[in-house]
Amino acid sequence: MGKRLLDDHEKWMMTDPDYRREYEDLEPEFVVAGALVQARLEAGMTQEDVAAALGVKQPAVARIESGKNVSLRTLERYARAVGRKVAITLIPASQGSEGQPPFPQRT
Repeated sequence: MGKRLLDDHEKWMMTDPDYRREYEDLEPEFVVAGALVQARLEAGMTQEDVAAALGVKQPAVARIESGKNVSLRTLERYARAVGRKVAITLIPASQGSEGQPPFPQRT
């Protein structure tokens, strides 16, 4: 995100309840997207590398990494391609996902 957009985002999160609610509704997608990209980076792979392992083209990997409407089967295939396994944890709705970064952290 550009600095100006990030500044606007922070302002809107604080002042616009509709914007905040819509953004928070996207949290599951952000968590999935962040986990996928983080796993790929930790595996030292590019999207092109993952695409080759999956037998697809790079734009398909970008779509998977968006976290939108990704099937469990696709998550499992992606996880194998980056040397991981899928683990799903169901938590109380009131707990949220505190402590989980929504975006990948570079190491």
